[in-house]
Amino acid sequence: MKVLVVGSGGREHAISWALAKSPIVNNVICIPGNGGTARESKCINIDPSLYDCPENLRGFERYAFIAKQEGCQMAVIGPEDPLAQGIVDYMGQYGIPTVGPHSQGAALESSKDTAKQFMKKYGVACAESVTCTDVQTAHKYIESHGVPVVIKADGLAAGKGVVVAKTLEDAHKAVDDFMNNNILGDAGKKLVIEDFLQGTEISILAAVSVTPELAAAGKACIVPFLPARDHKRLNDGAKGPNTGGMGAVCPVTDITEKQLEDFHHCILQPTVNGMIAEQMDYRGFIFFGLMMTADGPKLLEYNVRLGDPETQAVLPLMDCDFAELCSAIIDGKLQDFPISWKPGFNCAPVAVSGGYPGKYAKGIPISFNDTECDSEQVKIFIAGAQEQDGMLVTSGGRVLAVCSHGDTFEQAHKQAYQALQSIHFDGMFYRKDIGLPGAADSI
Repeated sequence: MKVLVVGSGGREHAISWALAKSPIVNNVICIPGNGGTARESKCINIDPSLYDCPENLRGFERYAFIAKQEGCQMAVIGPEDPLAQGIVDYMGQYGIPTVGPHSQGAALESSKDTAKQFMKKYGVACAESVTCTDVQTAHKYIESHGVPVVIKADGLAAGKGVVVAKTLEDAHKAVDDFMNNNILGDAGKKLVIEDFLQGTEISILAAVSVTPELAAAGKACIVPFLPARDHKRLNDGAKGPNTGGMGAVCPVTDITEKQLEDFHHCILQPTVNGMIAEQMDYRGFIFFGLMMTADGPKLLEYNVRLGDPETQAVLPLMDCDFAELCSAIIDGKLQDFPISWKPGFNCAPVAVSGGYPGKYAKGIPISFNDTECDSEQVKIFIAGAQEQDGMLVTSGGRVLAVCSHGDTFEQAHKQAYQALQSIHFDGMFYRKDIGLPGAADSI
């Protein structure tokens, strides 16, 4: 079959690669894809702006039209923006079964307020919070509550909508920046202000198959993947500014069986119960961003898709057919699907452009050693790079991730960094401690 993958980042390269490995997949149509998918077996990049579509089609309806024209029998949506804007509904209109929630489920990520109300209504373990729709109320609440406090813009903000304020000055500034200065546009018009949670962060990605029909048959479920950890800070030792992710590891060894049981009972199962009660049609993936506190796991956020860069560390450990898993999600057969995992560990540090997460140059040539970077143990996943005149050049802040597999974490870590040393582009920067003690984001 042909499968459509929507997106252009490292996560989408990993998804496309995993799909292309399946014997049931003939081609993966990537819209728009990147320099990595352009070089991947079975993958074909399509620029939607250059495709011959009817003039009346706009936005993501063009993607659905292209999928239909190209004969795609399934679609997998990578990023959050298309999901929030209803791409699954468009795909349905064109008869394309799609891995991703409809807009009702997508609101669990696109609106922090919607997510918090859902968590509170269905008893999901999370931080206490209030929602503020005007500046005066927000400032007054911060004065009465005190610091530290976490301030979140309600809407999608590309990872820039959360401030952990440890002083009143920082807290009030965040409120003014979001609500008065409009640094995030409409995303910051409403704020969720949360209690500060102390602990260490982990990520659990999961497959979701929930519909009213499946719920009635007792087959609605969420099936978690191996726990992973993203490293958000720019510099070693979890220092410096926040980024989209400087690397990931999977599995995580500092989470206990008791913590996993608490996650299942206090977060995962209440989430399933809430989706069923809200009569959601949610067939896709979900990301649980967790804080492991002294009082047990607490949910920081839902993402309604696979995480980035966690996907680049998690999917290569999957020891089953990813395309068949996606079909099982859509067909309501997830509960009986045998997800299995390879033994060992993956370490996936990310190389970024000089200046990231601030301003950075683009169009810089990338060179690497094919022998070091493409083997059974090592795989490069391209994020911000494109093909130009037969070579890869940088096009984004996070340029690529090098995922290495080892029988031990130490072996995976060593191989990943050996491969990184064979890659070069001017200004290239990466953390050297991904997965090591003291590297995890913790507050």
